[in-house]
Amino acid sequence: MGGLGDYKPAMVMFGLQFTYAGVALSTRAALLQGMSPRVFVVYRQAIATLVIAPTAYLTRSKTSTCCMGWKSFWLIFVTSLIGLETVNVRSLRSISKIIGTVFCVSGAVAMALLKGPKLLNTEALPTKSAFGSGGENWLLGCIFLFGSSCCWSLWLILQVPVSSIYPDHLSLSAWMCFMSMVQSAMLATCLERDLEAWKLNSYLELACCFYSGVVGSGISFFAQAWCISKKGPLFSAMFNPLNTVIVTIFATIFLHEEIYTGSAVGAFCVVVGLYVVLWGKAKDLEERNTETDPKMQNEQSKIRQILTDESLIDTICKIDLEEPFLSKDSTAVDKN
Repeated sequence: MGGLGDYKPAMVMFGLQFTYAGVALSTRAALLQGMSPRVFVVYRQAIATLVIAPTAYLTRSKTSTCCMGWKSFWLIFVTSLIGLETVNVRSLRSISKIIGTVFCVSGAVAMALLKGPKLLNTEALPTKSAFGSGGENWLLGCIFLFGSSCCWSLWLILQVPVSSIYPDHLSLSAWMCFMSMVQSAMLATCLERDLEAWKLNSYLELACCFYSGVVGSGISFFAQAWCISKKGPLFSAMFNPLNTVIVTIFATIFLHEEIYTGSAVGAFCVVVGLYVVLWGKAKDLEERNTETDPKMQNEQSKIRQILTDESLIDTICKIDLEEPFLSKDSTAVDKN
């Protein structure tokens, strides 16, 4: 069980990338139907809250003492400034993590920016974007994606102190979905004044909202928080470029989007970088185990020494208590 348990976080993160790929495709399908992106986010988080909140309430432990107070809230932001990954430039495992990270990021950027000759769907007609194709919108989209990546990175880091303060991951996921629903609803109410934008015009839009809410928000938040509590934020973040590879493959198959040589090269770099980072993390785990084993042996030897000393003291005390009675009995026998 120990060997399989070590691979559980990696298996969960690998499965999550398929989940995120499905969310990306379902979101695109809903937006191509004419649905407002702001309304889509509100419905997505609302559905996630309605599904996961009752589940979290019914499955939580009756003796749970989890509490999110102001002290815990500020402690989260303080601990988020503390480094959670150790890097030693003289260590091979640290160098492998750095190189693997560079490979993953470079591969993801290459898949997004580089094109080259077409490999698949060369005869497909270019699809018309729902947001236009102007340079201004492209630049704005890049800015939004960069901000989203920064927020996502901060969210990954915050999961470590939050998990130590509030270890109930399912309940925590329900709270995150609820707060996201409130924030997105406030923003969408201010920007979407037309009531027609809030209507669902097809079952496809409803299905996309349901899948993105239940699987993309509720289940994925819970699984992501659990993996971070086990392996750390870097381990979780390094699987994100793999999502780009999966989305590219799925978009080519289901949406008939074109794939270029740059995408293939970038996908190869992502896979190589991910393997190198996971190798470095595995070496970190081995070193921690080797460091803890001598400590455990020393502690066990100290405990044995203490137990031996206590048993020796008990025997001495028994001898001291028995000696007066033995002397009285011996004198009585001599008199007789």
